[in-house]
Amino acid sequence: MERRERLGLWLMAAPFLMGVAALVVGPSLVTLVLSLFSWDLVSPPRFVGLGSYRALADDGVFPIALGNSLRYAAVAVPLRTVLAVGLASLLLRRAAGAGLGRAAVLAPSAVPDVALAAAWLWILNPLFGPLNLALGAIGLPTPAWFSDPSAARWAIVLMGTFVLGEGFAIALAARRVVPRQLEELAASAGAGPWATYVRVVLPVMAPALLLLAARDTVASLQATFVPALMVTNGGPPPYATTYLPVFVYREAFEYLRFGPAAAATTVMLAVTAAALWLQYVAFSRLRGGVGFRDP
Repeated sequence: MERRERLGLWLMAAPFLMGVAALVVGPSLVTLVLSLFSWDLVSPPRFVGLGSYRALADDGVFPIALGNSLRYAAVAVPLRTVLAVGLASLLLRRAAGAGLGRAAVLAPSAVPDVALAAAWLWILNPLFGPLNLALGAIGLPTPAWFSDPSAARWAIVLMGTFVLGEGFAIALAARRVVPRQLEELAASAGAGPWATYVRVVLPVMAPALLLLAARDTVASLQATFVPALMVTNGGPPPYATTYLPVFVYREAFEYLRFGPAAAATTVMLAVTAAALWLQYVAFSRLRGGVGFRDP
């Protein structure tokens, strides 16, 4: 690559890199430094070193919040990724109703989180909510979404699953650029539709799937804040839907313990980075699976 071409690439990437530095790297460094101090907005900051992290280890709520966030990500990210890719494949071709279907998938992502949470408060109402009325009409159990801990966790997953717009758009764009010739070559080699999809289509889509899963992991560890706070209020007891963002919010703005709040945020960033690295390794192996072996 010539020097001028390399310089041009850096110039094109400069706005994005500046945004990352200003909106991600800078605040992360400030949070890391703040986690080393005890501060309540009233008295001057006091250096405590790793004291805030030791306080988290002794806190009975933080391990619950961390476990809730990890369980949510472990369920929601694969589910949302599979749904986004499946809907993108289903609505790829021009057919009657495909445009309407794409619009229906994209629409919830345009609604503000608070409005969606308010709508779900009505949908999940155990007495007159349409979901429980529909479940009861076909003879299925009607969960107590707001009082049963297990049902409350699934309610948060359900709310997040319907907001697929960005992931669906990425998956649809990636599916469109898979060369048709590769699928025809696989079919001529005797591969069935499912084998072609798994061995050719998905590996070609792997870079976009990595981006989709990475974006969804980052979002899933943060997007639980509004639904958990508005719909379930972090409960039902004991802290069934208290996720890390809710824990950080309460530590910082209800209890004015900014040191532990910053330490919890730093832990969340570290967990997110570890999850992204594991996804990169997994999708790198998927990317290497393109092709067929001779029988």
